[in-house]
Amino acid sequence: MAPFDLNNWMMVFLRVSALLAIFPVFSMPAIPIQVRLALSALVSFLIAPGLPAAHLPDSFAGLVLLMMMEVGVGLLLGFISRILFYILEFAGNLIATEMGMNLGATLNPLNNSRGEAPGLVLFYLGAMVFLTLDMHQWILHALQRSYQMLPVGGAHLRAALFNEIVGRTGQLFLTGLLIAAPVIAVSFLVNLVFSVLARAVPQMNVFIESFSFRALAGLMVFGLTLNLMAQHVVNYLRRLPEDVLRVAQLLGSS
Repeated sequence: MAPFDLNNWMMVFLRVSALLAIFPVFSMPAIPIQVRLALSALVSFLIAPGLPAAHLPDSFAGLVLLMMMEVGVGLLLGFISRILFYILEFAGNLIATEMGMNLGATLNPLNNSRGEAPGLVLFYLGAMVFLTLDMHQWILHALQRSYQMLPVGGAHLRAALFNEIVGRTGQLFLTGLLIAAPVIAVSFLVNLVFSVLARAVPQMNVFIESFSFRALAGLMVFGLTLNLMAQHVVNYLRRLPEDVLRVAQLLGSS
C-alpha cells in the first residue's frame, strides 16, 4: 500500500469541500457544516491514494494561489451540478407570477430565502428525482474521474470554457420557460377571454374577476403537467455527470 500523502489529501479536500458547499440537496442549511466537512474528508481519503504525488510550489504565495485554484475548480463543478435547481427556481417564479401567487411566499430550504409555492413543489420534485437516480453518487464518481483530465494545479481559463458556461447558463432560461410553458399558455387564454368580456361588459372589474380563474386554471394545469416537468428534470439529470466531465476537460485541456 502506498504511504499516505497529506499534500495530495489536502488538495483533494479543497476541491471536494468546495463542490459540496454548493452541491444540490446536500448544501441545504438543514445539513450541518460538520457533516459536509466529514463527507469531504471521507471522499478525499478515497480519491487521494489513486492520484500521483502533487508538486506544491516552494513559495507561500504560490501555495495560496494553488489552493485558491482548487477551491475555484470545486465551486465551478458544484455550480454545474446545481444549475438544475436554479432552472426549477426560475420556472417556479414564472408559474407563481402567472397564477398571481407571488404574495404566498414561504421559506426555500435550498438557500434559506424567500420562495413561492410552485418553486418549492418543483424543488422537492427535483430533489426526489436527483436522489432516486443516484445522481449524488454519479457526480462524485465524475469528480473522481475529473482528476484524469484536470490534475491538481492544472486548471486554465480559456474562451471555450467561457462559451460552455454561458451556453449552459442560457439553458436555464430556455428549460425554465419550457417547464412553465403550459401554465403561461393557460394564463394567456384566461386573460384573453376576460379581455373580450371586458369589451362586451365594460362595467366588469376584469382584474378582480380573472384573478381567481387564473389561480384555479393554473393550479389544475400545474398538477396535470407535473409528470411532463419531471421528464424535463430526468432528461437534464441524465446528462449531468457528462457535463461535469466536459467542464473539467475544458479546464484542463492544453
